[in-house]
Amino acid sequence: MEELGRKSVEEFKQSAKTPVIVVLENIRSAYNVGSVFRTSDAFLIEAIYIIGYTSQPPHKEIKKTALGAEESVAWKHFATSAEAIDELRGQGYNVYAAEQAEGSYKLNAIGFEPAEKIAVIFGNEVAGVEQSTIALCDGCIEIPQLGMKHSLNIATAVGVVLWELVRQRIPLSPEGELRS
Repeated sequence: MEELGRKSVEEFKQSAKTPVIVVLENIRSAYNVGSVFRTSDAFLIEAIYIIGYTSQPPHKEIKKTALGAEESVAWKHFATSAEAIDELRGQGYNVYAAEQAEGSYKLNAIGFEPAEKIAVIFGNEVAGVEQSTIALCDGCIEIPQLGMKHSLNIATAVGVVLWELVRQRIPLSPEGELRS
């Protein structure tokens, strides 16, 4: 573990975070929620906001897929997305829905400033982000997809979006190596 440079829970909590908050709106599967915790830990994400009936820790299915990340990543529950968005705006976050929509920003073409605070809302596995929530957002971010299905599992979508948001912010050494 030492050679891998893994942080303890306490070191994670003390580390500077990527100014990104993941918002999970009415996610049915606690396994998906656990996977999001694990991915958020991997990218040092600021927090996860849990909305509505989305499962929250402690929960055995979250624990099974989070592998301890539910202990390291900060999270907060809100009854509605509107309440979460109000808090995010008060903290200076720009809020986007991860959704295929007319006028959406393609993930691979959108650029954010390194210190820009971004919150991304991911919706229900079947219905997506609620239209009333999209209306409160600064826009939609769309993952370009080339195949037949044009949909991804929520946990996979979170991983793709977070990697792109974090990738743009990772400092490189003069040799082009990632700095940690």
